[in-house]
Amino acid sequence: MGLMAGLFFAFDVSVMPGLAAGDDRTYVTAMRHINKSIENGMFGLVFVGAFLATGVAAWLQHKAGRRRAALWAGAATLLYVVALMVTMGVNIPLNNELAAAGDPARIHDLAAMRAKFEGAWVATNMLRTALCTAGLLALTRSLVLHGRDSR
Repeated sequence: MGLMAGLFFAFDVSVMPGLAAGDDRTYVTAMRHINKSIENGMFGLVFVGAFLATGVAAWLQHKAGRRRAALWAGAATLLYVVALMVTMGVNIPLNNELAAAGDPARIHDLAAMRAKFEGAWVATNMLRTALCTAGLLALTRSLVLHGRDSR
C-alpha cells in the first residue's frame, strides 16, 4: 500500500507537473512511454500485492479475534479497492485511448488530445494518492491495535 501511495504521490508532485511544463507533443509522447514502461512484472506484483497483502491482513486479524485491528485493515482494503476501481475505470481507459491515437507525430490535434487526457488523469491520480495514503494510515492503525492486543 505504501509503495502504491508513494508512486501515485511521485506522479502528483513531480512527473505530472514536469510534463505540464512541456509542449503537447512532449507531453503525449512521454505519457505513452510511461504507460508502456509501467506495464512490467514488478509493478504488477506491487499493484496486485497491495490488495492481496491488505486483504490477508484483515482476514488474519479477524481470524485471530482482533476485531478492531481487522476493521481497520478491512477499511484499508476497501480504500485500495476504490483506488483500483478508479485506476481501471478512468486511468487505464485514458491510457489506452492515448495509445490508440497512434504516433504523436500523426495526431492532428495534439492539444485536444492532451486536454482530454491531462485534466482527468491528473485529478484521478490525486484521488488514488489520497485513497492509498488513507489506506496506509488505516493499516498503521490496524498494526498499532494488533500490537496493543498482543501484549
